[in-house]
Amino acid sequence: MKLVILDRDGTINTDSDDFVKTPDEWLPLPGALEAIARLNHAGWHVVVASNQSGLGRGMFDVASLNAMHAKMHKMLAAVGGRIDAVFYCPHSPEEACQCRKPLPGLFEQIGERFGVPLKGVPTAGDSVRDLLAGASVGCEPHLILSGKSAQYRAEWGGGQPEGLPPGTMLHPDLSAFADFLIERSARVAPPAL
Repeated sequence: MKLVILDRDGTINTDSDDFVKTPDEWLPLPGALEAIARLNHAGWHVVVASNQSGLGRGMFDVASLNAMHAKMHKMLAAVGGRIDAVFYCPHSPEEACQCRKPLPGLFEQIGERFGVPLKGVPTAGDSVRDLLAGASVGCEPHLILSGKSAQYRAEWGGGQPEGLPPGTMLHPDLSAFADFLIERSARVAPPAL
């Protein structure tokens, strides 16, 4: 199974310091939905792992979160894409759970649900904590220079945040990440008979 694990806010959709709380506030980043559709068409199963501490902070409820995800799924379907599952941590930082990234709980749940080892599974997000969570279970880390990491794009000075897991690859956006995965898998795929 070709599996890829993506962060949500700042990677697929715009992020907000005030949290994304309603379907109206959930807005896809340019080209992100099309990138997911290209991954799907190349045989990838896409799963989301997202901290949603706005739930634990009482800023929105599960019905609102489900409505945001329904909008995401509908918009993806319109461009020929899909997300196979959404895993989220509903806890506030004070709750000291094991599923809030940078801890690995969400990734462990994904591995269990899909019955696959996560070693080498690509994971992409816009923050160091997204990548630390995945790297702790053996995922291959990819930093998307959007959302929280937009400041590191070359046109704004470049560089990279401190604390990235070893071997992290950087991509300007989700579209470039998708292109990288698709091209790499095409190079290593056995020839068709």
